Amino acid sequence: MTALPPTPEVPLTPDTIQRAREGWEAACDPEVRRAIQEAFDRLQAFSSGGTDDRVSGAIRRWTLRVLVRSLFRVTVEYSERMPAEPAILAANHLNHIDPILLLAELPAVPYYYILGDARSLYNHGWKRFWLRLSQGVIPLSRIWKEERAVMAGANAGREDLVELAQKIDRDVPDGSSIEMLRQLDRIVAGILARGDGLMVFPEGKLGGAEGRLEPLKRGTVTYALRSNVPIVPVALIGTKHLYLRKQLIVRFGEPLHFPPCKRPKSSDVTAAIEALESALTALLPSDYREPDGLKLLSGFLNRMFW
Repeated sequence: MTALPPTPEVPLTPDTIQRAREGWEAACDPEVRRAIQEAFDRLQAFSSGGTDDRVSGAIRRWTLRVLVRSLFRVTVEYSERMPAEPAILAANHLNHIDPILLLAELPAVPYYYILGDARSLYNHGWKRFWLRLSQGVIPLSRIWKEERAVMAGANAGREDLVELAQKIDRDVPDGSSIEMLRQLDRIVAGILARGDGLMVFPEGKLGGAEGRLEPLKRGTVTYALRSNVPIVPVALIGTKHLYLRKQLIVRFGEPLHFPPCKRPKSSDVTAAIEALESALTALLPSDYREPDGLKLLSGFLNRMFW
C-alpha cells in the first residue's frame, strides 16, 4: 500500500470516511473518467498548436455570474489591479465554489484556465455539463486528504477501513508520474504563451478556516518564473461556509513581478513563495467572524459545490 505520513491531514471522522468513499466512487465513475480524459486530450491538442472549442470568456462570465449572484451577495474589491496581459491568478482556497466565484467576477479577456482537482470539478452531472460546454479546465489527478486519512487509518490498524483503503490505493490516480507532470508543464506553458491566463490555488487543498493560509506549494511560482508572467494574489473571504444570500468578498492584490528564469533555483522559488505568501496574508482578514442570524440552505449549498 502507498506510504503515507504518520499523521493524517484531517481527523478520521464519519464525514471524512464518507467523503473518501465518495472520492473513490467518483474515480470509478465512467462519466467522470470520460470527462476528465476528454478535457486532458483537448488541452494536449491545444498546447500542441491545435484549436480550442471553448466558449467566449464573456459568455462564461455571464452564465456563472447569474448563478453565483442569484445565490449570494458578492463584493469585488480593487478589480483595477487585474492586469490586461496574461497573468497567474493565485487565490486562497476554502470551498469548491471558489473557482466558479472567481470566473464569475474576472474580466472576459484574457481567458483564464482553472488548474484544479479533477474529481472535484467533474463529480456532479451539472458540473460536467457546464464544463463540457465552457471548457477552460486543466484537471489535476490527485489523492484527497480524506482518502489519505482513510489509508493512514487502515495502516494504523483500523480493520473497518482496510477494504476502502485498498480500493483507493487501486483505483484513485495520484497524478505524480514524471510523464504526467511533464505534460502538465507543457500545457501550462502553451496556455500562457498564447496570451491566456491561469487560475491556481497554491495551497493545494482546501484551507481549514477563514483568514488562515495553508503552506503554499512550489508550482505556482515556478510557472510564473519560467513564463515571465505576473502573479496576482487574490483573497476569497466568506466561502468556507455557504448559505443563501451570504456576503462573499473577492479582494485583488497588486501584481507580483519576478525576474524570468527558465530553470529557477531553489532560492528563487523560495523567495517568490515568501513574497506570494506575504501578499496573500495581507489581503486576508485577521479577525473574521461568521455573521449571526438565519443561514438558509446552508447544507444544500455546501453540498451543491462539494
